[in-house]
Amino acid sequence: MNTRITQRDLENYLWGAAVILRGLIDAGDYKQYIFPLVFLKRISDVYDEEFKSAMDVYDDVDIAELPENHRFAVPKGAHWNDVRNVTQDIGKALKRAMQAIESANPKTLPGVFGDGDWGNKDLLSDATLAQLVEHFSNRTLSIENLPEDELGNGYEYLIKKFADDSGHTAQEFYTNRTLVHLMTMMLQPQTGESVYDPTCGTGGMLISTVAELKRQDKEWRNLQLYGQELNFGTSAIARMNLFLHGIIDGHIAHGNTLARPAFHDEHGGLKTFDVVLANPPYSIKAWDRAAFMNDTYGRNLWGVPPQGRADYAFFQHIAKSLDPMTGRAAILFPHGVLFRREEAALREALVKSNLVECVLGLGAGLFYNSPMEAVVVTLRARKPTEQRDKVLFINAVNEVARENAQSFLRDSHQHKILSAYRAFEDKDGFAAVATLDEIAGKGYSLAIPLYVTSTKSDDGEQASVEDAVAAWRVAASVSNEAITDVLAQLRQEVVR
Repeated sequence: MNTRITQRDLENYLWGAAVILRGLIDAGDYKQYIFPLVFLKRISDVYDEEFKSAMDVYDDVDIAELPENHRFAVPKGAHWNDVRNVTQDIGKALKRAMQAIESANPKTLPGVFGDGDWGNKDLLSDATLAQLVEHFSNRTLSIENLPEDELGNGYEYLIKKFADDSGHTAQEFYTNRTLVHLMTMMLQPQTGESVYDPTCGTGGMLISTVAELKRQDKEWRNLQLYGQELNFGTSAIARMNLFLHGIIDGHIAHGNTLARPAFHDEHGGLKTFDVVLANPPYSIKAWDRAAFMNDTYGRNLWGVPPQGRADYAFFQHIAKSLDPMTGRAAILFPHGVLFRREEAALREALVKSNLVECVLGLGAGLFYNSPMEAVVVTLRARKPTEQRDKVLFINAVNEVARENAQSFLRDSHQHKILSAYRAFEDKDGFAAVATLDEIAGKGYSLAIPLYVTSTKSDDGEQASVEDAVAAWRVAASVSNEAITDVLAQLRQEVVR
C-alpha cells in the first residue's frame, strides 16, 4: 500500500542507508553508492506508477508499456524488483541494471549512475547490499507519494549530511545553501534565461535558480541549465539531482573546465550565458598554465595567473562566458583574490574591464567546514548608467549565524545584504561605492576595509563595538592571507 511520505520520514529513510554503510566505507564515498540506489528506486517506482495510470485508461499491457507513457524506459530485468530478487553477486546485478537503463535512455541518462565499484565484494558484500536493497524497498518513491520538489529537497538534505560526515572532502560537492540562495537572489534569474555553473558540483547552484522562480510563481521549465564538473561521480550526482527536482533537460558535462570547456557557440567559441553562479576550487596548483598562455578561447584577456593559484583563470573563464548584453555572475572566492600581490596585474585589468559590480565580504564558516571568510564578487556585462565606472563594497562580516557548528545566513541577513546591494549607495560601516579612479588610487586593491569604514552610526554616535570588531575581522583575514602567501613562497624556496 502506498503511503504519503513526510519530509522528516524521507530524511530518516535516506540517512538510514548511510547508517548501514557507516564503518564499511569512507564517508566521502557514501554518495557514489547511495545516490544511484535512490535514483534506481525512483525510476522503477515512477515507471510502475505510470504503467498503472496507463492501464487505468487503456486496460492493455502493450499500450501501457509504450515509451510515450513513460519519462524513462526501464528494460526487462533492470527494474528494482528484478535486483531485489537476486541473492548472489548483487553488486554485479545492480551494475547490469543501471547500465541497461542508461543504454535504454541514450539521450538523457548515459553515465548518470556514475562509476561506483559495485562488483567489489571486499568493499560491499552481498549481505550489505541486500540490507541496502531491503532498506530502500520499504518505501514507494512514486510521484504520488513523494512529489519531485520534496524528493529533491530530501536529496539536498542527504548531500548536506554527507558533507557533514565527510569533513574536508565536502567542499568539492557542497556549497552552503543559504549563501547560494543569496547569490541567486542577487542575480535575479528570469524565465527563459540561460544559467551556467562551470564547477557545478552536485548542481545546487543551478537548482537554486529553478527554486527561486518557483518561489515567485514564475515559469521555470524553460530555464536553460548548464554545468560542468571535473569529478565524474559528482557530475553523475548533479544529473540525478536535476532529474529528482523534475528538471529533465539540464545539461551537465563531465570534464576539466579550464582545459576542455564543454559548451560552445556555433562558431566554436565559448558559449555565453545570462547568469553564471560559481564556487570555483580554491587556488588549485595542478592546472595547465602553459596552455592558458595561448588559450584557444581567448580567456587570458587579463593575463596569465601564477601556477600556484588558478583563481583568476576561473575568473576570466567566467568573464568570457557572460552574454555581452545580459550577462551577470556571482562568484564565491576566498578574500585573497581581492589583494594578493602576485595577481596585482590581473586585478588591475579586472577593475579596468568595468565588469566588477559588487564585492561582498561575508562572515566566517560559509566555506564548507572551513573557518575562512568568504567573498562574493558579482560581475555585470552592462551596468546601469548610474553605476558605470563604480564598484559597490559591502562588509557583511557580522551577517552570519552559527548553530550546531555550522554557519549560515538567516533571512534577516539576506534581506540586509540584498537591500544594500540593490540600493548601490553608501551606508556607514556596511556599504560604500567607489569609483574606478578611487580604486586605482589604492593600487587597484579590492580589499574591503580600504573602502568600507565606520566612524559614526546613523544617529551620530561613535560606531558600535560590533562594527569595530567586524572591521578588525576583515582586516585580520586580509593579513592572514598575506602571511600564508609569504610562508608558502618561503617553503617553495627551501624545497628548491
